[in-house]
Amino acid sequence: MLISTLFLNALLGFAGAWFMARFAFQLGLVDLPNERSSHVTPTPRGGGIGILFGLCLTGLLTHVPLLFWLPAAGLSVVSFFDDRLDLTPRLRLLLQFSAAVAVLLVANGDVAWPIRIPLFLFFAVFIVGTANFYNFMDGINGIAGITGLVTFSLVALFAHQGQAPAWMTLLAAGLAAACLGFLPFNVPRARVFMGDVGSVLLGFAYAGLVCLLSTTIPGFICLISFLFMFYADALTTLYIRKRDGEKLSQAHRRHLYQVLCNERGIAHWKVSCCYGLIQILIGGGMLLAYNRGLWWQLGWFLICGVLFLAVTTTVRAAAGRAAVEGGV
Repeated sequence: MLISTLFLNALLGFAGAWFMARFAFQLGLVDLPNERSSHVTPTPRGGGIGILFGLCLTGLLTHVPLLFWLPAAGLSVVSFFDDRLDLTPRLRLLLQFSAAVAVLLVANGDVAWPIRIPLFLFFAVFIVGTANFYNFMDGINGIAGITGLVTFSLVALFAHQGQAPAWMTLLAAGLAAACLGFLPFNVPRARVFMGDVGSVLLGFAYAGLVCLLSTTIPGFICLISFLFMFYADALTTLYIRKRDGEKLSQAHRRHLYQVLCNERGIAHWKVSCCYGLIQILIGGGMLLAYNRGLWWQLGWFLICGVLFLAVTTTVRAAAGRAAVEGGV
């Protein structure tokens, strides 16, 4: 079952990207560059639709609970048509929270009632926040696909080692394979963008799996480290923009990966591969720390956090100096 799931998801990821690269212009699904974009030519979007089909196929052929994969798929479809539906931010959040609540209903009832409601609320916010963070981070060639390949591979390994229900391992491995199938159309040159249909889905599915697999605090810490680079970049960027008085709902180019590409001139695929390699090191290190105990995990998390802050501060400061010297 695992081999067939991997093959079919990779095939669907490839086919969806090929189809959108070939026909998106005729369908009017084109991402036009603007002053906030990291690309300079009109590019087809929606290439992540194959990842959606892979999720649906895995859901139908394995024992993935309907309350898990159907809300994720529905949210992905809404994201695909978001531009044409012209959803308000409030309605979009309502739909996302509704989908998150449905996913959390899959969880068993082992949590004691006094803490069940606070945990439920926390995980609902966590799922919605992660789905949006993943979408925010999908801004250069390859970053969402490479990170998805790494992150879901780590989740599949965690689920398998922890003897979680087989559907969790199959779903995570299938999503990793779908990202792999998509990547040839997005790296090193983007013939198609993943789009919200893929990025929102990946963030939502990852967060949902984290919630269901997190039976302990050490398990939760381990699992969230598998998306460390996205969380760290998104959270530090939010803080910087809030500090500078920017309107957080407006588009921008202030993520670390955007600064590296746009201000420092590093090729998109190099930055994306760097994020992926660092994520492998962080996730692999956390898996080793997880087997040693909570204090090892916290220590590794602290080391990774300090190093990230040092790098992002240095890179942003250098970019700022270059902008001043260049008269920008």
